[in-house]
Amino acid sequence: MESLTYKQLIQGNRNFRNLLAGQVISELGNWFNFIAGLGLVRLVSGASPVAAGIFFVCRLIPFAIISPIAGTFVDRFSRRQVMIATDLARFAVALAFLLVTNADDLWIAYAATILLHSFGAFFDGAKNAATPNLTGKEGLLAGTALMFSSRFLLMAVGSALGGWAAAIFGYKVAFVINATSFLISAFTVWLIPEEATRDAETGERMAGRVAKPSFVTELKEGFRYTLFNHFALTILIMNVIWATGGGAINVIFERMGGVYFPSVEKWNPDVGVAMLWTAGGLGLTFGMLIAHRTSVWLDRNRRHSLFIGATLIVHGLLFSIAGVMPSLLLFAVFTFVSRAIVGVEYAIQETLFQRSLPDYIRGRISTLDRGAELTMFGISSYVASEAMYYITPQTLTIISGVLSASSGVVWFLRHRSEDLASSPTVARPQPEQV
Repeated sequence: MESLTYKQLIQGNRNFRNLLAGQVISELGNWFNFIAGLGLVRLVSGASPVAAGIFFVCRLIPFAIISPIAGTFVDRFSRRQVMIATDLARFAVALAFLLVTNADDLWIAYAATILLHSFGAFFDGAKNAATPNLTGKEGLLAGTALMFSSRFLLMAVGSALGGWAAAIFGYKVAFVINATSFLISAFTVWLIPEEATRDAETGERMAGRVAKPSFVTELKEGFRYTLFNHFALTILIMNVIWATGGGAINVIFERMGGVYFPSVEKWNPDVGVAMLWTAGGLGLTFGMLIAHRTSVWLDRNRRHSLFIGATLIVHGLLFSIAGVMPSLLLFAVFTFVSRAIVGVEYAIQETLFQRSLPDYIRGRISTLDRGAELTMFGISSYVASEAMYYITPQTLTIISGVLSASSGVVWFLRHRSEDLASSPTVARPQPEQV
């Protein structure tokens, strides 16, 4: 199947343009919030690594816990309405950070972060489930790459702007920008017709013309599909293993960019952290944007399995090398290259995964996978923050890269000779099987 180019998809698909615009705006605000929130926690806690670790856990674990429920929810109800409602809720919650002024108020920052990312689980579940419907099969690769590359580009731009805004104007400006971004995102989603976010069969089920199982039954069905579908289970296992190392990135960037290099090279801590997130975001964006050409070559040569495993191993080893770099700039360069490589891999992997999932269950499977990954990501972040009392951030960087690279080894073990250019969609189980 020939995929649409990025230009063809954007020019010819207004609904996708609206969804993409909403993501770009809200992600920009999210990264303002992340840099400002992390800086605020660092400031009022006296740069406590445990306080930073708790902040990371509050960002990741709620999303992970809520994701399976959110996935079932968005498969049963209006994806468009879920996105609008959660954007409006996040607008109100984002303003709560303005109330944090000292260490006694840290609980407000943690609670607001938990709520933001709990609502975010519903928004992302609805958005990810709706994207294949908006793009169509021929536009899915380009759509996936654009959705994720825009997110990672905003990681770079938002981190950089958030760091400078926090350094120049203070943290409150960043929090107000974050809140406003959710209102704009809600408006762009409102412009998308309801019917565009579903296929015809799922729309009939929602309208009540087809019998619909209970919420619990559909929740269990999502777990069963993942456990018994070889490809879905492989993706879940691989992503969880990647997250054992990937979760430490939060702490690594905070310690290297916000503490270590500022002490030896006199960087502003907020700018140092922002620089590393910017390098990572630009790398991931670049990788996503070259994924289309890479995929064309892989389709011709049927090398998807080899490519996914090899790139996972190489990107992890390159990130380990960053741990011995003597300057922040060199650390950022290796971060950029490592993230560019995994960016290509992720766009291709995610496209194959989304193509394999039928519409009726896509929300549940994609959020279950993401939730499992982020659970490990959060655990890894907290363990890494505790490890800072015993090892250096450079050592942690090396360990992180090796652990992330091991996900490529797992991929090869489960797909030694199998090409995944067209992973089959598994038929829906009959009611008695669920």
